[in-house]
Amino acid sequence: MAQSSKTEAEDEKFLQFHEMGLDNRILKAISKLGWSEPTLIQERAIPLALEGKDILARARTGSGKTAAFAIPIIQLILQRKQFAKVQSTKALVMAPTMELCRQITKNITQLTSSCSREIRCVDISVNGEIEAQRVLLVDKPDIIIGTPGRIKAHLEAENINLKESLELLAIDEADLVFSFGYEDDIKAIMSELPEYYQAFLMSATLSDEVKLLKKLALHNPVTLKLEEPLLPSTEQLTQYHIKCEEEEKFVIIYALLKLNLIRGKSIIFMTSVDRCLKMKLYLEQFAIQSCVLNCELPISSRCHIVSQFNEGLYDIIIASDDKTLSEPAAEAPKKGKFKRDKEYSSARGIDFQFVSNVINFDFPPNVNSYIHRVGRTARGTNNGSALSFISVSEIPIMKEVEEFLAKQSKAGHSIFKPFQFPMEKVEGFRYRSRDAYRAVTRVAIREARIKEIKRELLNSQKLKTYFEDNPRDLQVLRHDRTLHTIKIHKHLKDVPDYLVPEQIKHLADKPKKAKKDKTTVQLTRAERKFKKRKADPLKSLSFEGFKKKK
Repeated sequence: MAQSSKTEAEDEKFLQFHEMGLDNRILKAISKLGWSEPTLIQERAIPLALEGKDILARARTGSGKTAAFAIPIIQLILQRKQFAKVQSTKALVMAPTMELCRQITKNITQLTSSCSREIRCVDISVNGEIEAQRVLLVDKPDIIIGTPGRIKAHLEAENINLKESLELLAIDEADLVFSFGYEDDIKAIMSELPEYYQAFLMSATLSDEVKLLKKLALHNPVTLKLEEPLLPSTEQLTQYHIKCEEEEKFVIIYALLKLNLIRGKSIIFMTSVDRCLKMKLYLEQFAIQSCVLNCELPISSRCHIVSQFNEGLYDIIIASDDKTLSEPAAEAPKKGKFKRDKEYSSARGIDFQFVSNVINFDFPPNVNSYIHRVGRTARGTNNGSALSFISVSEIPIMKEVEEFLAKQSKAGHSIFKPFQFPMEKVEGFRYRSRDAYRAVTRVAIREARIKEIKRELLNSQKLKTYFEDNPRDLQVLRHDRTLHTIKIHKHLKDVPDYLVPEQIKHLADKPKKAKKDKTTVQLTRAERKFKKRKADPLKSLSFEGFKKKK
């Protein structure tokens, strides 16, 4: 149910998509996407939006908030274009990260697939010259999507004029907008909007920042507080924790992955980019392939990495939170440090698909960060698992998260399950792990950073013309000194039979190739893997095999 600032009937009937009065072209696109029925936030928000009301909605990550404002925006534009005499920009959508802007653009493009000639949307969040994007805005697209900083820059360049035609405004992940330092940008944008417009604010939490944004952007809104937990139920999401220190963390992650005790696609969260690279170099020594979502890479590279993960080319992605989530007023990086992209967060705003497990290798710094990390799995109707490694110094934060989630779910007890990992059973893994861990030195991590930068320079489209005019520079870059690399020992690729605990030898065996059938041929590689994991009777991280047989 939802609580509204206005009166609402308790026996209000929930509507299906075809009962909401939506245009047939939108219904056709929804059918193509395979959405059989609306989510809770969509059931409540879409009818209210179509009535012309401002909406402030709080719903958890993965609940379908984007479609909850995108569908009514498309519907209202289609209705008003029937009587419009000139082309003009009708809707503005703001989000705190470039990744989220791309995701919103993709969703709107999918929802307008049957009316793409009538509605055109443009994403202006991508970094680049402002003047180079002017041509995209000359024809006044119906929907403009961007970060507040980018939108403000285009307003100052007079590439867009919103006072004359804007009718709809949407702000997604509203609780992050001010945390990313956009307060001044938002105030500047609001001064350029018309006096009357319809607005939607979507957020995972109703923080003080959201309340301030509500005063700036909304007019007597309907507030939807969905009575659903911030995280899925224990039937859908299983949360584990294991108390261990740094060396044991690496031993355990090695054993879990090599013994096939973690099935499906996984996200490993670390505290920094250096830690991400350290984990990647560590896993490579055991022939465990992974990719790093690095906030220091260009937006195009980050989106390419996410696409590869979503398509199933990698089963493991290693990511770090941006410091802005936990330290909104963090100081600027010192000279000589790598420049971070402030419009980035791996815990929020990125469309990870078919994620079975979230592993908090480094425990998050606060409750919100934990919720947003774990919210990457168990999305929609899918099941998921979360495993948190807890060191002694992280116990106070873990207890704070435990108390908050127990209170919020009204469970009256901790929803964390202790993950009883018997270290004595995998003691043979420790020696291999220790050697691999020591091989990942600071020099190796620094060289891995340089290698990534060189690859970006060589693949950069912006530098292509420069290298054509200066071929010598290209040759120097290609034939630069050999970088320090970690020596890979072939014997580490496989786990000897004597190291595998007797109770779970059947789990360590490689899964047999499934026979092709007509129902899975049309699925993507990622979908097939996810479907196979769901059908597997072994639940991720359950470790039932170590229980003694009666």
